[in-house]
This record gives sequence, C-alpha cells and structure tokens, in this order.
Amino acid sequence: MTTAFLDRDGVINEKPQAGRYVTTSREFRFLPGSVGAIRLLNEAEVRVIVVTNQRGVALGVMGMEQLQGVHHHMLKELRAAGAHLDAIYCCPHAENSCDCRKPGIGLFLRAKSEFPDIAFDEAYVIGDSDRDMEAGRRLGARLIRIGQPTSLDESGALSLFEAVTLYIVAADRKPAS
Repeated sequence: MTTAFLDRDGVINEKPQAGRYVTTSREFRFLPGSVGAIRLLNEAEVRVIVVTNQRGVALGVMGMEQLQGVHHHMLKELRAAGAHLDAIYCCPHAENSCDCRKPGIGLFLRAKSEFPDIAFDEAYVIGDSDRDMEAGRRLGARLIRIGQPTSLDESGALSLFEAVTLYIVAADRKPAS
C-alpha cells in the first residue's frame, strides 16, 4: 500500500501568518480541494498520514488538548465529506529539542513502527516548506511541494488536489508496460 504523508498547515488547511497558530476549530479552514484530494487518496487505497510540527504547544500558545480539539474537528469534517486520515503524528516541541520535529524524521519512523508495511521509497511526502522536503529527502521518499509554480491555475501554485490527481492517482492508473 502506498502512503502519502501530508503536512497540515498550508497543505490541508489555511496556513496562519508567521508567528500565529491554529488554536481552535473556528480558526481551522480547509484549503479549497484538500478534502476532495484526501477522499481521492482514500478511494485509490493510499494510506493518508498527517505529519505536522506544532510548535505553538511548546511556546504555550495552545495546549495539547486544544490541538487535539482542532484535529478532532478536522477528522469530523473529513468523515462528513466521505474522507478519512489513517493517522496524525504531531511534534509539539521547540526548535532543536527533539528528533521528531521536521526536518527530523522521528514522526515518520513512529508511523512506520505502527504501520510496518510503509515503504519510504514508495511513499510521498507532500508539504509546503523546505523542512517538509528535507524530511522527505532523508527518508528517500517521493517529494511533492505544494504552492510551487505550475501552469495549472491562475495563481501559479500547485494545490493538494492538483498534486494528488496529477502525480499519485494518475500514476496509479497508468497501465503496466
């Protein structure tokens, strides 16, 4: 089974301004097409795992309970739309204090311990930052950067939905040679 590791802020939901954090379900807003993209991954039998840095916990901007509330809201909205996540892994630590904070790969290794059939060289890491891409490179995974220029839309930015339809679902449907 192929696995797609998704960053959260800036990939699934609107990314808050620098120095700000999504601390409540009211502040959590799905990006256009992200729910549909996750549903497409589910339909293609791709395991979908969110791997997210949430430094706001370490800074005291929010507690783990608040973060879990945001994730509960996200999961509930996805279920209502016929989509689901297989797991969410979160690093609540400060910079340079752990091995799980991306670009570290600790969260990915934790996912592999819980889903032993994950093959990093067949997995996708989909993110919007250098940290996401560096973590994916360290794993030897396939990389897709959201927000990078493309000719597909007027904004010139690749969305999660475009990434999933172009690179994952379309690749899965190509006939074997």
